[in-house]
Amino acid sequence: MKAAINTKITQLLKIKYPIIQAGMVWVSGYKLAASVSNAGGLGLIGAGSMYPDVLREHIQKCKKATNKPFGVNVPLFYPDMEKILQIIIEEKVTIVFTSAGNPQLYTSFLKENGITVVHVVSSVKFALKAQAAGVDAIVAEGFEAGGHNGREETTTFTLIPMVKEKITIPLIAAGGIATGRGMLAAMVLGADGVQIGSRFVVSEESSAHINFKNKVIETQDGGTDLTLKELMPARLIKNHFYQQIQNLYQQKASAEQLKELLGRARAKKGMFEGDLKEGELEIGQIAGLIHQIKPAGEIVQEIVDAFENAKKEMRLL
Repeated sequence: MKAAINTKITQLLKIKYPIIQAGMVWVSGYKLAASVSNAGGLGLIGAGSMYPDVLREHIQKCKKATNKPFGVNVPLFYPDMEKILQIIIEEKVTIVFTSAGNPQLYTSFLKENGITVVHVVSSVKFALKAQAAGVDAIVAEGFEAGGHNGREETTTFTLIPMVKEKITIPLIAAGGIATGRGMLAAMVLGADGVQIGSRFVVSEESSAHINFKNKVIETQDGGTDLTLKELMPARLIKNHFYQQIQNLYQQKASAEQLKELLGRARAKKGMFEGDLKEGELEIGQIAGLIHQIKPAGEIVQEIVDAFENAKKEMRLL
């Protein structure tokens, strides 16, 4: 039995290891969340791709699949926010990660209902705003991360120490982390834990389509790009859809033209339905280090083992 890793984040979230599985759209259902939580991390259900009744179903199934803490990730631009938050409260979810919006809108309301709130940011400025809004911890995400991202293109390696210098609440690092060595590096820079997305996309329990999982495994360094800054920045695999975006940029297209190309449900088409040509394939730069589909629990243990081995190596220097 592996010893627990004690940090401010494990204490706050009451988990064994400071490893949080990101709440990703079309990927993070109850099976993945429960598996990560059962392995000692914190699993998150991704509410961003779920209608309210679907979210309730996933929360209820997750409670049956694990007796460990788990949470829900809620993008704050979600159209049915009141319904989503009401379901979270009714189902007695105790941890909520918010993202893509102003944390002042709902943090107090969630905390009044006994919920621990963590907010995702991409800059020092927004970290300070989140702390002022009363969140319990912050995820600082560098631009290496997959999916929606900050416009500043600040890397995790520089973002974490800059945020650490300014805040007093616990800090979670995200973006470009998929291994135990990456986790140790983030914690040396000042993080109390890590949030990992891309590595868990390529897990057995992920609800991502097998075509997408295999495409991630094939993706090498340089195979992704941060684009669509005029709308909402996203890091995508360079497929046919991505090339269509670049063609529009060359034509000096307007934001409206980009929005028209994007249309609706591109992410679902790519990541959930497996359309590798016309779908939006969101993944992080760390994809080049992901080589195999594995059970989520095995991924957690591999990260913990590599973290402990890397610590031992560092002591020898």
